[in-house]
Amino acid sequence: MNKNKREREFYSLDVGDSTFTVLKRYQNLRPIGSGAQGIVKVQHGSILLMKCVNHKNIIGLLSVFTPQKSFEEFQDVYLVMELMDANLCQVIQMELDHERLSYLLYQMLCGIKHLHAAGIIHRDLKPSNIVVKSDCTLKILDFGLARTAATGLLMTPYVVTRYYRAPEVILGMPYRANDIDQWNKVIEQLGTPSQDFLMKLNQSVRTYVENRPRYAGYSFEKLFPDVLFPADSDHSKLKASQARDLLSKMLVIDASKRISVDEALQHPYINVWFDPAEVEAPPPKILDKLLDEREHTVEEWKVLIYKEVSEWEEWTKNGVIRGQPSPLAQVPQ
Repeated sequence: MNKNKREREFYSLDVGDSTFTVLKRYQNLRPIGSGAQGIVKVQHGSILLMKCVNHKNIIGLLSVFTPQKSFEEFQDVYLVMELMDANLCQVIQMELDHERLSYLLYQMLCGIKHLHAAGIIHRDLKPSNIVVKSDCTLKILDFGLARTAATGLLMTPYVVTRYYRAPEVILGMPYRANDIDQWNKVIEQLGTPSQDFLMKLNQSVRTYVENRPRYAGYSFEKLFPDVLFPADSDHSKLKASQARDLLSKMLVIDASKRISVDEALQHPYINVWFDPAEVEAPPPKILDKLLDEREHTVEEWKVLIYKEVSEWEEWTKNGVIRGQPSPLAQVPQ
C-alpha cells in the first residue's frame, strides 16, 4: 500500500496517558476498561485462535491492523472485537432471576464445549474474561493463554489466575504460603478428599495433603442456602434446589468425579435452553502448527505477528471478514 495513502487512513487520539492511532473508520471511540499488557507470544496465539474459531458464544475478531507502515517501524497491533456491554464481574453483582442465571451458564458451557471440540484449552476462564450484552448474550474472550490439547502446557499452574485455579492445578504447584492457604480454604468448605483421591497423587503431594488439618466440610444446603438464590421460577426446573444440585456436581475436588461439560448441558437447570445447533456447532480444525510453542526471541515473535497482520490486511483489502464493525469500537485504556 502507498505509504502516503496509508497515513491518510489513520488518526490519533489520547486515552488517559496513552495515544492510540486507529483507522478512520473507527469513530466515536471511548475506553471501556483496562487490563494487563500481554507479551508478544501471548498476542500471537490469541490472533491465531480467534481467526479460526467462529461460535456465537466466542468473541468474534472483526479486524486486525497496525498503524505502522513497515516491519522496521512495527510496534503496535490493534485487535477489533465485538462490542459487549459488561463483563461477568459486573453482571454477578446484579439481581438475576433463574432464567438469566441458567441461560448465562448454558452459553458458557456451549462456548467451552466448542473450544474443547476444537482441541483448545482456554486456561484462564474467569469472570473478567466472560462478557455479556444487555440481551443476555454471552461470549468468552481472551485467548492469550489458550493452547491446543496436543501441547505440553495444559496445566501450567501459573497461567491460571489464582482465585480460579482448580484443585488439581493447586496441587501441581510448588508449596507457597498463598497456595497452601487456598488449598485449606477449599477443603474447609468441601471437606478433606477421600483416600481414593489421595492415592492418585504423587507421593510428595500426597504427603503434603495428608499432613494438612482434616476437615469434614459443609453440606451444600449450608454452603448455598435458599436465601442466596433468586425466587423460584414458574418453570418447574429453574429452582434453587436444581441450581444447588448443579453446584454440588461442579464443585468436586476429584476431577474424575466432577460433572463434565456434556453432562452439565444435560442437567435440568441447564437443558431447558438446549439447542443442538448451538451445542453441537461443528468445530474449526486447529492445526497444532498454528500454535508455535517453541521459544523465540522478541524479534522472532515480532516477525510472526507482523506476518499475521499483513495476511489479514491482504485478505480483507481494508474491509473486514465478519461484517462491518460497530461504529463504537473497543479501545483498551
